[in-house]
Amino acid sequence: MIKISATVITKNEQDNIVRCLRSLSFVDEAVVVDSQSSDLTVRLAEANGARVIINPWPGHIQQKNFAIEQTTGDWILSLDADEEITTELREEIEAARKEGFYGREGFYFPRQSMFLGRWIKHGGWYPDYHLRLFKKESGRFGGMNPHDKVDLKGRAGHFKNHMLHYTYPSLEAYFERFNSYTGIAAGELFKKGRRLSPFKIVFSPPAAFVKMYLLKLGFLDGVEGFILSVFSAHYVLVKNLKLWELENIEGRRE
Repeated sequence: MIKISATVITKNEQDNIVRCLRSLSFVDEAVVVDSQSSDLTVRLAEANGARVIINPWPGHIQQKNFAIEQTTGDWILSLDADEEITTELREEIEAARKEGFYGREGFYFPRQSMFLGRWIKHGGWYPDYHLRLFKKESGRFGGMNPHDKVDLKGRAGHFKNHMLHYTYPSLEAYFERFNSYTGIAAGELFKKGRRLSPFKIVFSPPAAFVKMYLLKLGFLDGVEGFILSVFSAHYVLVKNLKLWELENIEGRRE
């Protein structure tokens, strides 16, 4: 039987980690890499069967790749602490494992996300495919922080059953992450040499709103769909302004 190792990275995830780990009860090992949590995350993870390793935060991509290196399995199932494998997806994974994963090197899951207590079904949020199950020797995380993705060597398949994402249960939770993520994204863009024009600063946010709310039918998700579309436009604006700020700081140093 192919051995599956699950990896989860954490930082103060006591409200999520138990649900996440219980959904991973079918794997051969669960490895939690914790970034020096100050709450009960580590204790709860250990109580639910995970092997916990403490590693100071190096970045999303770096931490997920570090977690992979701590595993002993043939395949990696990588989840965020606020995600959950449904019973239907678990059965699909186990059936595929019995068949040697059909000769594939990895699999995408559709992800359904909750925003302010509502499961979002439009606006580009569903189906939100992520490659989270892959052969250890064939995949590593890449992309750009904070939005990592798996770079896979080989063919990938798609599962039909989704995983659940309990993101942003409240406005407070959203804005706690908002400032961090916009700063990380702007810093990564700056390091890659991305520069802004006044046109992009002005027109990118409304374009993001129109795309999400109208073109991708976000209005069908009611009030929550409208709020999410407004927030997404605001995210684009603040990220771009932080990039503009970095450009100006660099310019004053020259």
